[in-house]
Amino acid sequence: MKNTDIELEFSTDKSKLDIGLIHEFLTNSYWAKGRTIEAVKKSIENSFCFGIYLNTQQIGFARVLSDNVFAYVTDLFIIETYRGKGFSKVLLEKMLSHQELAEIELWFLATKDSQILYKKFGFTMISNPEMYMIRGKNSSKSKWYISPDANSSL
Repeated sequence: MKNTDIELEFSTDKSKLDIGLIHEFLTNSYWAKGRTIEAVKKSIENSFCFGIYLNTQQIGFARVLSDNVFAYVTDLFIIETYRGKGFSKVLLEKMLSHQELAEIELWFLATKDSQILYKKFGFTMISNPEMYMIRGKNSSKSKWYISPDANSSL
C-alpha cells in the first residue's frame, strides 16, 4: 500500500522489530500484562514474527507458533493511535497468506474482544470445545489460572 504521503511495509525480518515498543504494548495488554522484556525477546526468538510499519515506524506486530501443520496466532496488535484504519486487516491478510505458512491446515487464536475482525478471515468459534484442554500455572494469581471446579464434571 503506497501513495505519495504514506508507505506501509510488512516484514518478517526480526532485526527490524522494535522490541521496546512490543514489550511496552504487551506488558500493558490484558493477555500479557506484566510480561518481562526477557520473555518478550525469548518469545520473538522462538516464533515466526510479523511487523507492520508506517513510514518506517512500527505500528503493529503479530507472532505465529507453528509446526507447519498447526498454527497459533498470538500477540497480534496495532498501536492504539493507528487503529480503525484497516492496518489490522492488512497485517492479518499478509500473515495468513505468507508463503512460509501456506500449508497450515489449522489455525488457532484466543481473543476476548476481536471476534468480529477474525471472523472476516475465516476464524470461527470452536464447535467442540470439550475436546480441548489447557494447562496453566497453578496459582490463582496467574492470568491462566483454571479453577479446580472447572473440571468437576469430569
